[in-house]
Amino acid sequence: MRLAFLGTPDFAVTCLAALAEAGHEIVAVYSQPPAPRGRGHELKPSPVHACAAELGIEVRNPVSMRDPEAIAAFKALNLDAAVVVAFGQILPAEVLEAPRLGSYNLHASLLPRWRGAAPIQRAIMAGDAETGAEVMRMTEGLDEGPVLATARLPITAEDTASTLHDKLAAAGAALLVETLPKIAAGTAVAVPQAEEGATYAKKIRPKEARLTWARPAVEIDCKIRGLSPFPGAWFELAGDKGPVRVKALLSRVEAGQGEPGQVLDDRLLIACADGAVRLLKVQREGKGPQDAETFLRGFPVAAGTVLA
Repeated sequence: MRLAFLGTPDFAVTCLAALAEAGHEIVAVYSQPPAPRGRGHELKPSPVHACAAELGIEVRNPVSMRDPEAIAAFKALNLDAAVVVAFGQILPAEVLEAPRLGSYNLHASLLPRWRGAAPIQRAIMAGDAETGAEVMRMTEGLDEGPVLATARLPITAEDTASTLHDKLAAAGAALLVETLPKIAAGTAVAVPQAEEGATYAKKIRPKEARLTWARPAVEIDCKIRGLSPFPGAWFELAGDKGPVRVKALLSRVEAGQGEPGQVLDDRLLIACADGAVRLLKVQREGKGPQDAETFLRGFPVAAGTVLA
């Protein structure tokens, strides 16, 4: 098929690479403009932009796909279809309807649950047992179009946003490769989304990341894993020069009882409102991620300490 691909982050790179390997003619890649990254705030292209450049595909970085010139240039591509994966802009009807067979989105949830910006994180934070990737025909509504194909994945007690991201990216890429020929042949069946059960995966706000130990252990564990590695759920420890911020990157629910925030042993078992969580991987402010044992050798936390 003659395609345009619209995407920006790492999640979309897996899909772009799979479509190119499958032999589709990707005539243009659209991605968000280069943005300041790293300590030097140097302008760098998005992961999708960098991938497309390596593949020798033309990259376009319109500030807005609502711009008349951008719309005209898109229409001039004479596409069979457009594939959109975490692009980062709302596309107008003129763009969505320009390709001969329509525009299709890969979304990382089981719609209508978790429409919106952060479906992977929100599914873990909510304690969902299952999620998935779906190919959807795009409409102007936010992730409201009919679904053509679904890949379901369990969410395990060990999954973080990072591990689930990688699993869903791989499953979604395979699903796109499998579904596009059916779209071309006219055999793909578009099933309208259910009207009930819709939830919205709002963008993660920085103020959500602070841990509140006066919550059930299961809820805290889900929050830790859902926000790992970024932005990272955090708490504070007393240090020689004042409070030290520590991110909790991996945890496990265990039995335990005490004042919420109380350290119950010398291996970072923390009491919650109901039960306890064992912190397995943490990251001290200004340092890299460490397993709990390594962290405690350099920053001991005694049983009986109460975390802020």
